[in-house]
Amino acid sequence: MSTMREQALACRDAAQVIAALDSESKRALLRDMATALEAQSPTVLAANAEDMRGAAEKGVQGAMLDRLRLDQARVAGIANALREVAELPDPVGVVTRCEARPNGLSIERARIPLGVIAMIYEARPNVTADAAALCLMAGNGVILRGGSEAIHSNTAIAAALKSALAAHGLPAAALVLIEDLRRETMVELLQLTDIIDLAIPRGGEGLIRFVAEHARVPVIKHYKGVCHLYVDRAADSARALDLLIDGKTTRPGVCNALETLLVHRDIANEFVPCAAQALHERGVELRGDERSRALVPDMREATDDDYAAEFLDLILAVRVVDDLDQAVAHIRRHGSDHTEVIATRDEAAAQRFVQAIRSAVVMVNASSRFSDGGELGLGAEIGISTTRLHAYGPMGAEALTVERFVVRGEGQVRHPQQSRT
Repeated sequence: MSTMREQALACRDAAQVIAALDSESKRALLRDMATALEAQSPTVLAANAEDMRGAAEKGVQGAMLDRLRLDQARVAGIANALREVAELPDPVGVVTRCEARPNGLSIERARIPLGVIAMIYEARPNVTADAAALCLMAGNGVILRGGSEAIHSNTAIAAALKSALAAHGLPAAALVLIEDLRRETMVELLQLTDIIDLAIPRGGEGLIRFVAEHARVPVIKHYKGVCHLYVDRAADSARALDLLIDGKTTRPGVCNALETLLVHRDIANEFVPCAAQALHERGVELRGDERSRALVPDMREATDDDYAAEFLDLILAVRVVDDLDQAVAHIRRHGSDHTEVIATRDEAAAQRFVQAIRSAVVMVNASSRFSDGGELGLGAEIGISTTRLHAYGPMGAEALTVERFVVRGEGQVRHPQQSRT
């Protein structure tokens, strides 16, 4: 088996081949990857079943087990995501700005691939395909390091994708799946500063902190998703309830699920009991402050830790607030810069909320579950950045490129020599 450095060097060389592809060649490659994945779905599902058995034996449950599980519909969804990325605008070569300087120089800013992306993730087999699609569409090579729980699923998916690379005569090393899952190997990868251009961890807070602490290469970080719904005094109660139920109960184990409900005191007497009943019917445990518990006596008492928690489960923290300013102060103290939602019919209140909140995604009368690359028009996402770097929020293909300057002139020099007599 090649060393980690040898695999990374091969990926860097292959990335140069991918970077030179035109848009239609990349689109055709991704379409064929989708077809190959569908054709090999029985193999992928058999591999996933093996992973699921192993995870169950290790006591894995809840959100992680849900993320690991594949079925025919989910495999079809992964294939569709590949096709959606193929239809996105190609970010490579796009000129984002052009201006003429007084000296006649033409200054352009144009997008180029980053180079080699290291993707480190846990029990999420879909990330294997999503990351590959986005990195390749942006002209990059990709090194994938998934979790041990999903090793069979990831291997099967990567094999299907690599078969399409081979069919197009492209180097297999453009997509590297690391089979050595020791942490020492991950650390070695994260310290290849002369080869790896960006590392993107995707998983639990522990994994992301480990990557951030051991990396010498740039890292996009997203520690957790503590997402809030603030129900304003001017909210449409029925609409706010729909946002709450969708955001909390449809898939509680994902990072864009709601974790805290904030309700304006003027609407709390009506909304909190109604919301509690609807959530109880769906198996949600509520933990609230004193004012919330006065309205719903069987609600558990919430602690500061509850308000800062990413439950990833059917648990919701609740608080009654005096006004929008107190809601914003709560979010600033306990939030994670992921996604915040306001339900209101007051445009001025909505605008104040948008301006006051610095999170990567702010929703006005829309579910937090739309905080997703696919839903926001990116086709798929390689991750969500809550670090204010070149990318902030859900990241698609464009976030895997960087702007550079292209200067066009007609022989201009900065310090022309003095005329000679």
